[in-house]
Amino acid sequence: MKALVTGAAGFVGRHLVAHLEAEGDDVVTTDRAAGGADLLATEDLHDEVAAAAPEVVYHLAGQADVGGSWDDAVGTLRSNAEGTLNLLASARRHGVRRVVTVSSADLYGIVAPDDLPLAEDAPLRPVSPYGASKAAADLIALQAFLGHQQDVVRARSFNHLGPGQSDRFVCSALAARVVANELAGHDVVTVGNLEARRDFTDVRDVVRAYRRLAVDGEPGAAYNVCTGRSVAVSDIAHRLLAMSDRSMRLEEDPALHRPTDVPELVGDPSRIHHDTGWAPEITLDATLSDLLDDWRRRLREPAPAD
Repeated sequence: MKALVTGAAGFVGRHLVAHLEAEGDDVVTTDRAAGGADLLATEDLHDEVAAAAPEVVYHLAGQADVGGSWDDAVGTLRSNAEGTLNLLASARRHGVRRVVTVSSADLYGIVAPDDLPLAEDAPLRPVSPYGASKAAADLIALQAFLGHQQDVVRARSFNHLGPGQSDRFVCSALAARVVANELAGHDVVTVGNLEARRDFTDVRDVVRAYRRLAVDGEPGAAYNVCTGRSVAVSDIAHRLLAMSDRSMRLEEDPALHRPTDVPELVGDPSRIHHDTGWAPEITLDATLSDLLDDWRRRLREPAPAD
C-alpha cells in the first residue's frame, strides 16, 4: 500500500512511518518543519500530493499544543481546520483512495460523569481553541464524505504517550522532570492538576490503530482510539516516581494548571474493536518505563556544538 503521511516529522508521525514501513508499505512523508508543503499553501500542497500519488493519506499535520492554542486561537484554527480542508481537496483532485484524518478527544470537551465512556455519537462541546479546531476539522472531514462522497475515515485519538514525545504533554513532562532530578540530584517534581483523569494509550498502539482504520475502517465513520479506561495524572506521577533511581516528592505549581481542564475523559473503543479487531497491547507501566529511558537518553546526550 502506498501511503502519504502528513506531519511525518512529529511525535506520532515518526512512529507511524516506522510502523507502516515495518508492515511493508511504500511510504512518502511530508512535514512543513522538514521542508514540506504548508497546508495553507494550496498549490504547493496539490503538487506534493500529485507527486506522491498515494493510495492512502494519513493526515497528522497541524497544531497539536492544547495549552498554546489559547495564545494563538486563529493560527490553531487555520492550521487544523483550513489545513484539513485543503488536504482533503488535494486528495480528491488527485484520486487518493482513502484519507485517514486524525483528530483528538479534546473535541468532545465538557462531559458529565453519566456521559462516560464517550461513544462517537457524543456531542461535541470543545473547551479549548485546540478542541474547537479539531471539532471543525472532524466536521470538515464528515462533509467531504457526505458532500463529495470522499472516502474519509475519522480517527479521534484520546491521550497518547511514548518515547520521543515533547515535554509539552503531561506524562512526558513528568518523566522529563523525574530524569532531570536523577541527573541533578534534586528531589522535587513540580506538577499541575493531578486530579484530572485521562484515557492513555501507547503511541505505538495508536499508530497500529491508524493503519487498521486505513484497511478496515468504514468510509465516513468516526472512531475513538483509546483503551476504555481512565487513569489519574496523580497515578502516572507516582508510577514514574516509583520507577526512578532516587527518592522524590511532588510539589504543586499553579503555573502548570490550564485555564480550564476537563475532570475526566475516557472513551468507548467498541466501534474500532468491532470493525478492525484493533486493541491496545502495551501496558501503561511498560510505556512509562520506555518514556523514562527515552528521557534519560535525551538528557544525557551532549548539546550540539554552536
